[in-house]
Amino acid sequence: MRFDRRWITLTALAATLLGRAAVASEFQDRPFNIVPFGGWTFFDSELKASSGLGLKDNVYYGVRASGRLISPLWLDLAGGLTRTTRLCATCDDKVTWGHASANLMLISSAPRAVNPYLSIGGGLSQFSPEGTFSTDKHDGLLEAAGGVRVRINDAIGLRLEARNILFLPKRNYTKAHIDNVVAGAGLVFAFGGKTRDGDGDGVPDKRDKCPDTPHGCTVDVNGCPSDADGDGVCDGNDKCPGTPRGARVDAQGCPADGDGDGVYDGIDRCPDTPKGCKVDVRGCPIDSDGDGVCDGLDECANTISGCKVDAKGCTIDSDGDGVCDGLDKCSDTPAGSQVDKDGCPPPTETQRRETELLETGLIRLKDVKFETAKSNILPESYPALDAVGEVLSKWTQLKIEIGGHCDSRGSAAYNLALSDRRVNSVRSYLLKQFPKLEATQLVAKGYGESKPLVPNTSPENMAENRRVEFTVINKEILKQLKP
Repeated sequence: MRFDRRWITLTALAATLLGRAAVASEFQDRPFNIVPFGGWTFFDSELKASSGLGLKDNVYYGVRASGRLISPLWLDLAGGLTRTTRLCATCDDKVTWGHASANLMLISSAPRAVNPYLSIGGGLSQFSPEGTFSTDKHDGLLEAAGGVRVRINDAIGLRLEARNILFLPKRNYTKAHIDNVVAGAGLVFAFGGKTRDGDGDGVPDKRDKCPDTPHGCTVDVNGCPSDADGDGVCDGNDKCPGTPRGARVDAQGCPADGDGDGVYDGIDRCPDTPKGCKVDVRGCPIDSDGDGVCDGLDECANTISGCKVDAKGCTIDSDGDGVCDGLDKCSDTPAGSQVDKDGCPPPTETQRRETELLETGLIRLKDVKFETAKSNILPESYPALDAVGEVLSKWTQLKIEIGGHCDSRGSAAYNLALSDRRVNSVRSYLLKQFPKLEATQLVAKGYGESKPLVPNTSPENMAENRRVEFTVINKEILKQLKP
C-alpha cells in the first residue's frame, strides 16, 4: 500500500479532530448507524500512466452503515461514487467511479462527545467510462479509514472521515500501488438498543441529571435524589427522616448525640457536656449560680458569686469562719474567731484610730472622762487614750494639736479654762505613757464651748459636744504618709 502525500494529509486532518469531552448519553450505546456521506475524491495521479484513465478530482457521494458486533468492534459497510471527467485537453469523456466494501471498525463505547475510530476492510471498485473510452474496469480493493464520530444528541451525530482505497489488480496484487483518497463528512443517525438507566433510578440517562444516584434513593423527574431534611442522606435510604437541619448523621441518616445531652452533634455547641448536666438549646451546660458546677450536678444551688466550691457545687470554708473561700480575705483565721464580712477579725481600737487619723487628719474621742469640774482623767478613759498614744508614737513626724471642747453648761470663761486644763492633762498623760512622743510634737489648746458639733439643746447633743480632738497640724506631711 502506497501512502502518498494525500493520505498523510488526510490522516493528519482526521487526527486533529480527535478530542475528549465526557458526555453522559445513549449515543454510543445505540448499536446501529446509518450515515449519508459526502466529500471529495482525490484520484491517484498514476491512474493515467497505468491505464490511460487519468481523472479529475471531484465530489463524492456515498453512505455508511454500521452495526456493533461486540464492544468496541463494529461491522462498517461503505459505498459511494464520484462522477468526473478524464484528464484530457481535447476530450470530454465522462467517467463514473464507485466502490463498495465491508470493514471492521474499532471505536470506543465510552460516552464521549468526540470519539475517534479506525477501520480496515476490503471490497470492489469499478470505473464506468463513457464515450471513446468505454471499457469498464473492475478491481478488488483494500480500504483503511480513520476519523471521529461527534455526538450532537442521543440519536444524531456527525462523522468525519479520511479513507484510503488501494486497488488490487487481478494479477500480481502484491504490486498494488494505485490508491484513491476520499475525505468527507456525514450525518450519523443512531438507533436501536434499550433506553439506558445506568443508576437504576427509573430515569433514563438521557434525562438523568444525576446519573450516579445511590441505589434506593427517591428521585425527582430529573433523576436527582430528594433529601427533605437536608441531612445529606437521600429520602428512601434515610431511616430517620425529619432530622433537624444542621445535625450530624450516620450513613443511615440518623443523628448522633455523643455526650447524651439531648442536643444532636452538629447543633451541639458544647459537645463534651458532662453526663447529667442540664443544657440550653445549644447543648451548653446551664450554671444558674455561676459556681462552675452545672445545674443537674450542683447539689448546692444559689451559691454566692465568687465562692469556691467542691465537685458537688457546695461552698468551701477552709478556716470554718463562716466566710467561704474565694471571698475570705483572711483565710487562716483561728477557729472560733469573730470575723467581719471579709472573713477577717475586726480591727483593734488602735487600728481604727490609725485609719481615722490617716484618712481624716484627726482623731475624735467622745469617751474621755474626767472627775466632775476637775481635770483628773478617770481610769476608764485610759484605753481610748492609750490607743491614740500608740498611733501617735508610730507617726512621730506628725505635729498634733490636742483640742478640748465642752458643752454649754456653765459660763463660757469657766468652760474655756476647764477645757484648757483637761487637754493639758491629756497631753501630760500621753507624754508620760509613751516615751517616743516628744513635748514639741504635742500642742494642747482648750476651746470651751466655742466650737459645738451640734446645738446644745438636749443631753444627747451635749454629750456629742464634749470631746477631745487630736488634729494634725502639718498636713503636708500627712499627705506623704498616706498609702
